[in-house]
Amino acid sequence: TSAEGIDMAEDRERFDELLSRFNIIRPKGLAVMSTKQAIAAAETLGYPVLLRPSYVIGGQNMVIAYTKDEIQQYMNVILKSKIENPVLVDKYMMGTELEVDVISDGEDILIPGVMEHIERAGIHSGDSIAVYPHYTLNDILLNKLIDCSEKLALSLGTKGLVNIQYLIYENDVYVIEVNPRASRTVPYISKVTGIPMVELASKVMLGQKLKDLGFGTGLYRQPPYFAVKVPVFSFEKLTDANSALGPQMKSTGEVLGIGKTLNEALFKGLTSAGFKVDADKSKGVLISVDKKDRLEILKVAKKFNELNIKIYATNSTAKAISSLGIDVQFVNKLSYDDTLIKLLDAGKIKYIVCTIPNTRGAMEDFIRLHKRAIQLSVPCLTSLDTANALADILASRFNQNNTELVDINNLRSERLKLNFVKMQGSGNDYIYFDNSDKRINCPESLAISLCNRNFGIGSDGLILIEQSKKADALMRIFNKDGSEGKMAGNSIRCVAKYLYDNNIVKKTDMRIET
Repeated sequence: TSAEGIDMAEDRERFDELLSRFNIIRPKGLAVMSTKQAIAAAETLGYPVLLRPSYVIGGQNMVIAYTKDEIQQYMNVILKSKIENPVLVDKYMMGTELEVDVISDGEDILIPGVMEHIERAGIHSGDSIAVYPHYTLNDILLNKLIDCSEKLALSLGTKGLVNIQYLIYENDVYVIEVNPRASRTVPYISKVTGIPMVELASKVMLGQKLKDLGFGTGLYRQPPYFAVKVPVFSFEKLTDANSALGPQMKSTGEVLGIGKTLNEALFKGLTSAGFKVDADKSKGVLISVDKKDRLEILKVAKKFNELNIKIYATNSTAKAISSLGIDVQFVNKLSYDDTLIKLLDAGKIKYIVCTIPNTRGAMEDFIRLHKRAIQLSVPCLTSLDTANALADILASRFNQNNTELVDINNLRSERLKLNFVKMQGSGNDYIYFDNSDKRINCPESLAISLCNRNFGIGSDGLILIEQSKKADALMRIFNKDGSEGKMAGNSIRCVAKYLYDNNIVKKTDMRIET
């Protein structure tokens, strides 16, 4: 990709001209050189706004400003560095962020996949949990996103890799930015799709065509898995750093989780990133949120309450949550006393959900709380979207004993197709599989998804009928939480009927190994 193409992607005026040529929209924005211009731009666009210098990587010096005072504070710092290029002021739109890595040869493009972030726009993509494939995008918006990606990659003259970030807001597609380079998501997408993206991009840069490289063009087929990229942070080594997530990147690595379902993949990813993901009823969750988040926190609090996890909350947050009739233990902020630290030290807090106002006092209290939480290995979530996802994972009942071990070097190309029979004995219903060929290698994970009465087949459990060396057949019972049972009278009678009706065991007296 030429320097000309890179400059077109970074220069505000040139990039806007490119977008208008194809009727592609982006959040409205203005370029400014002074504090007065920045305040005027924010008033024109409407608060909140996103401020950032030109030509940055990693979200360096990017902030979301909600007030005039926050803009003045930001510009005072930026102008001290005697900038030569303008500061960019964009309207902040709280929508769903998506990410696309494109390989372009100048004539055609190949898109290995579309990633959707758990956290809404405003959290740096490097600090967000990215999910592949996308899980809420409809077909109309997907087709529009693919069309935009092709037009942008080809019009920039890209030969190689280009990363494009999108925003879905009020059912429309907005372009956030285009980066004509490789992204941190390239190795992650390469692993889960089987496309050697760096190898293909290198061949394209040397003059080969995508059509001749064996992976086709356009959007590549989706694998039968969900894969998530979960960021890893090093705050235990940087104890006085501000860990609140925002536009500026703070993660130092990432891990990969792969599963049959989104929640299974998220469980693996968060566990690999150091989270203790289990609904331990002996410990609670501490919630303290900024005023602007108090309405939204109710949904998250309700989920934790339904899991019978005790809720501790600071005064104003606690009042909002208790308005739903949820039992909450009120606690003072650190600026009043050390109750929060004492709760952490006593082992009564398992998770912290905290969003903070942009004030010195609130930031100092948060850094002190987070520092102690890190020392005690208590996760501190500063995004309500991450907290909401955590509650869903806890409700899904996944643990390290009921998740499938996926061989990343031998991923399935399509979902496994299994014949099943649903039978009941005295109203005790189970899903029955003939597993004499051992095709099912992780019934624990299968039980979690299939026994769900809303989203699966629905049953009290799952039964595998297998070959036995000392009886007519072997029966294995798995409860709806994936744990393995030992014996059940209703189940064994149904197994006998299945064996007899299908001429597997041609006698009325049977021996069943359990």
